[in-house]
Amino acid sequence: MRGKALLSVVLAGTLTLFGCNKQEETTNSQKNENTLTIYTTVYPLQDFAEKIGGEHVNVQSIYPPGADAHTFEPTTKTMQQLADADAFIYIGQGMEGFVDRVTKTLTNENVKLVEATKGIELIDSTHDDHAHEDEATHDEHAHEDETANDEYEHHHGDKDPHVWLDPIYAIEMAETIKNTLSELKPEAKDEFEQNFAALKSELEALDAQFKELVANAKRKEILVAHAAYGYWEKRYGIEQISVTGLSPTNEPSQKQLANIIKTAKKHNIRYIFFEQSVTPKIAEVVKNEIGAEPLRLHNLESLTEEDVKEKKDYITIMKENVENLRKALQ
Repeated sequence: MRGKALLSVVLAGTLTLFGCNKQEETTNSQKNENTLTIYTTVYPLQDFAEKIGGEHVNVQSIYPPGADAHTFEPTTKTMQQLADADAFIYIGQGMEGFVDRVTKTLTNENVKLVEATKGIELIDSTHDDHAHEDEATHDEHAHEDETANDEYEHHHGDKDPHVWLDPIYAIEMAETIKNTLSELKPEAKDEFEQNFAALKSELEALDAQFKELVANAKRKEILVAHAAYGYWEKRYGIEQISVTGLSPTNEPSQKQLANIIKTAKKHNIRYIFFEQSVTPKIAEVVKNEIGAEPLRLHNLESLTEEDVKEKKDYITIMKENVENLRKALQ
């Protein structure tokens, strides 16, 4: 009898455990069904969607850590993931070279396509580093550089894609994301509104930090390896002198390089900014020529593996940018 009783207890416990596991699987399944699957291009869009959506969203950028957004092309697997998603959020206005093809492919899929910059007037790309070149004297190297620039600008319509670096425009994009999530899951609209309000406050505080920084700066010029900071120039008056064009893979001719060095020395620039994952060789030459110390600016197109490990987000990285700018503008 004692053996039968023990067996009954074991069976009962097993059935109870099985029931718990079954219930947990059902709960997880329901949770997954109730969670919106969102894909984005550049990291800020992912960060904003995560912060606004909270527990109601599963958000991923299609760019892997350290990816170059200028040359990225989606794989077949990525395309399938996008087709199965609830929404695909991208910068738009021709800024991502592959997006037009992707959105055409996804037209008949049940995925909401969201252009985050809709209604935002993008600024023209910066070409100050090309302004002083004598058009009559093009050597072979300069011709190759211009060809690369032409190919790059063809994708971007001669507009600067780095709009997310402007905190005020970031608020507009975040609001577009909030509205999208509210359409997809109206029962969570109030929560999305609250989360957006909190994010908006952080972005407004970041805008105030930029204004305070420039108001107290001794200089306005910064020397950068990649012309990604035109929105800071428009919004705050920070003037970028770039070693390359908008694409970090483009390099200036010898004559353009000489003009950059001359300009840097004229403004007594002591620092040169490199980006988180790209250090063009030509920028090293400029650094050595003018004796400038290297500093980092993060363009936030994608996170590095180190950023992911340290759990950095848009706000923390932008605050780091402000502090490095503060050093350079002294």
